[in-house]
Amino acid sequence: MTDETCQWQGWREATERALYGPGGFYLRPEGPAGHFRTSVHASPLFAAAVARLLGEVAQELGTSEVELVDVGAGRGELLTAVLAAVGPSLSVRAYAVERAARPDGLDQRVEWTDRVPRDVRGLLFANEWLDNVPTDVAETDATGTVRYVEVRTDGTERLGAPVHGPDADWLARWWPLREPGARAEIGRPRDEAWAAAVASLAAGRAVAVDYAHVREARPPFGSLTGFRAGREVPPVPDGSCDVTSHVALDACGAAPGDGGLPAAELVTQREALRRLGVSGERPPLALASTDPAGYVRALASAGEAAELTARGGLGDFLWLTQRVPDAAR
Repeated sequence: MTDETCQWQGWREATERALYGPGGFYLRPEGPAGHFRTSVHASPLFAAAVARLLGEVAQELGTSEVELVDVGAGRGELLTAVLAAVGPSLSVRAYAVERAARPDGLDQRVEWTDRVPRDVRGLLFANEWLDNVPTDVAETDATGTVRYVEVRTDGTERLGAPVHGPDADWLARWWPLREPGARAEIGRPRDEAWAAAVASLAAGRAVAVDYAHVREARPPFGSLTGFRAGREVPPVPDGSCDVTSHVALDACGAAPGDGGLPAAELVTQREALRRLGVSGERPPLALASTDPAGYVRALASAGEAAELTARGGLGDFLWLTQRVPDAAR
């Protein structure tokens, strides 16, 4: 074993290096689409729904000029599709926030940046971003003490020091661990990342979409896992695979202390997309006789919508929405 392989680290530090360090998984040319399928890649209906959402935000702000920030933009697939879907009545300034380099051939209207822009008036949209904000992992030992889990580059784990300070406070509030062997991902870094993203808005809405859980239904042994080339694999922090876990979105949306984040709404993707006109209902069979080609197109669209809203699949993702009122109005 090399010295690096033998080094013990917390999962947060190890994941940061594996995903975003030199040669990290998310900095590879193929991007996330080379390894797993998101709603963005599943159907253009998703981008069309985001375009409608952007139109709603513009209407709320009383403007035809609006900003769209895609946090964790991959290779710009969502922004490209949204810009193609918006009507001519809406002028969009688009930002892709991503730590990888700007891909070749991306629409020149998209501004590429590694940090969330400030004073945005419009929509901040984060699809499957928070699950890749690295977190530490905690586990309860045989005596009932909650300890940090340490890991080597080859994926071998051991229990480390007791969890303390703000991390312990977060677990006590959001994910109490009581039984020996119980595990949790300590979501505090995600709460902080999301709060900073929401704070970048001068007015509009911030929306996070992710596979997630709430306090009443946390997974008893955590959800840390890996993905490579479309398959779930053990979470080995060596840069060879994605390292990810479900998000405690209810914690992300909670206002920390007095005057914190704006009030949050948490709904399933199924409900959010149906509000935006995405339905998995089949077209009427009579259309097959009067317009066969139209029937085939409608049937294909219904199939894509069904995938985006399916129970046990993408439809179970959660959408966290926080509105930032326009103080100037």
